[in-house]
Amino acid sequence: MSQSLQRGLALLNTLAEGPRNLDQLAEAAGVHKSTAMRLLRSLESARFVNRPDAHHYRLGSALFELANCALDGIDVRAAARGKLRELGERTGHTVHLAVREEDRAVYVDKVDSSRSVRMYSRVGARAPLHCTAVGKVLLSGMPEQDRRELAARLEYPALTERTVTGAESLLAEVDRVLAEGCAFDRGEHEDFVHCVAAGVRDPRGAVVAAVSVSVPKVLLDFDELLGWSGELKEACAHISAELGWQPHG
Repeated sequence: MSQSLQRGLALLNTLAEGPRNLDQLAEAAGVHKSTAMRLLRSLESARFVNRPDAHHYRLGSALFELANCALDGIDVRAAARGKLRELGERTGHTVHLAVREEDRAVYVDKVDSSRSVRMYSRVGARAPLHCTAVGKVLLSGMPEQDRRELAARLEYPALTERTVTGAESLLAEVDRVLAEGCAFDRGEHEDFVHCVAAGVRDPRGAVVAAVSVSVPKVLLDFDELLGWSGELKEACAHISAELGWQPHG
């Protein structure tokens, strides 16, 4: 790496802590003020640095544009793959990764169960939002007004006797997801399967995907399934960290 580039990066890293004057920046980069000034002028011309007043410098808009491009380019499937496999190995059950496309959840990755009794599902399959654990998690990540509007537009086919069949009931379920950090499907989508799901967050804190553990009831009762919710949420936190999310505190 060239010396000028190293010094320029040192200036940017210092400005990441807040606005600084020329003396502070020169000291941080370990250069004379004239050298720091020359570097800052180059950075300012490219919008990596700007001057809020005559004596201070701060990070410029070009850095935020680059950061947004980098964040948009992160592939949630690639970031999640290792943890999905690990969760599948630990539980021995089917693990799904899903994202929302308009009014449906779409499975974008899957780790099959190691048990002899398996679920039929496939990557690319679409599932309802109102009666799946992943769907409820994805709804919980929407702004409240958008969530209410979408809930009002959804159709509510009763796929089993336990399926939620109205917007208000669904919104109440989503409120519980927000409070508890995970969602459940107690035989609402398929009466012989139950699921628990939690959310994956992007660097801005938005829920961009959901991970679920799904189990046929003959293999695990609901209370036993709940026992995996802590590890599921921990896996989602790790995936979120891979995407750049940093929880407050």
